[in-house]
Amino acid sequence: MPPIRSAGYLARPAIRPVPRVGGTSGPRVAAARAVNAVSAQGRNLDRAFEDAAAGLRGRDRALARALAFGAVRGLPRYARVSSRLLSKPLKAADAVLGDLLAVGLFQLDEMRVPAHAAVKETVAATRRLGKPAASGLINAVLRRYQRERETLIRSLETDPVYRWAHPRWMIDRIAADWPEDWETVLAENNRQAPMWLRANRLRGTPADWIARYAACGGEAARGPAPDSLRLGRPADVEELPGFRDGHVSVQDAAAQFAAGLLGPRPGERILDACAAPGGKTGHLLEMAPDARVTALDADEARAARITDNLARLGLDARVVVADAARPETWHDGELFDRILLDAPCSGTGVIRRHPDIKLLRRAEDLAGLAATQDRLLDALWRLLSPGGRLVYCTCSVVREENALRVAAFVERHSNASIVPLPGPWGREDGPGRQILPGETGMDGFYYACLNKSKSGPTA
Repeated sequence: MPPIRSAGYLARPAIRPVPRVGGTSGPRVAAARAVNAVSAQGRNLDRAFEDAAAGLRGRDRALARALAFGAVRGLPRYARVSSRLLSKPLKAADAVLGDLLAVGLFQLDEMRVPAHAAVKETVAATRRLGKPAASGLINAVLRRYQRERETLIRSLETDPVYRWAHPRWMIDRIAADWPEDWETVLAENNRQAPMWLRANRLRGTPADWIARYAACGGEAARGPAPDSLRLGRPADVEELPGFRDGHVSVQDAAAQFAAGLLGPRPGERILDACAAPGGKTGHLLEMAPDARVTALDADEARAARITDNLARLGLDARVVVADAARPETWHDGELFDRILLDAPCSGTGVIRRHPDIKLLRRAEDLAGLAATQDRLLDALWRLLSPGGRLVYCTCSVVREENALRVAAFVERHSNASIVPLPGPWGREDGPGRQILPGETGMDGFYYACLNKSKSGPTA
């Protein structure tokens, strides 16, 4: 069968704007709009979904979220499929239809929704998206996919973008950096991540909380980080015992190594640079409640989340809105004993949680991110006391942002010494250790630990 012709619909000179989503919008409408906000507008998926699903509750909201995140996760693959089934690309004004197709294809491939219901409801969504004339097109494409799925898959299986559902540049970069592990990394990126918690050691031990959760019918287990807890299945945080009172926080186990590597002590002056939303800040204070912690972030809205999270934990830090790379705008002149730099990065280690990274990140972004990471390291090093410690970390698996950055930094600063990081977590990679996505259920994270000599140059 030749490609389904869409020209009759696409040739219409006037297309109504997509209406705002209200309480009457269904899960597939909300999902398509959220996907479109990412693919066409470059928006963050979490925030886009909150806007698109504002009128949904309960099961409808949960379904919309599963559809939106699943469609974004597989969008590089579904775009390949759609290009085979359509005679010509959709016009920019009709891009939401391509995103609706991705929602439909995801249902047929991955969800336990009866195929006839998935097709029917996806077609019906065209009306609420302001595209009723496209209902025949959407119906034809999805039904043809049902009929020809196996043949289509065989024709695409040698296409790396289709096979791995990642942009080609990202596949090539990860394969170059991790020639023995790249397939595993890409596969893990396409899986849903487990739900990890951090037990607040000021309120009890991980074992205490596991027992408390078991009494409520839940299942949890200890993880590789000292305070980490892995839930048997994801749960609504508001239903977790003790969450509102700060007994536990949501934080991937990989991110929980940061505070322990920094090693905060009572009374020390500590900087958590690029701190939002405050998970690591809270962990530092749980380990050393009497430490004098400054939490810094350049984004005012994100910095407000630090304050909110600390309030739930019953902890306090000095929260500052400023650019960490420009200390002249915020630093009071007193040096820090310890500095945590969770640097802005490509996020390629947390794609399973944030699949929009596949669509939003570009290969050319890496050079700019590396330059930012260098600026931050150099600026913050000047604020560290002699004998102090700086921990550098990212949620990236790209060596240009990790081992290569730290190695270059040490070359520039003779007063910086590398602190060996013991396992068993992660793997040695140059000056630090790399956790790849999925290792012991964790996100991808890189860590390096640097001490500043007590003698010699201070900068």
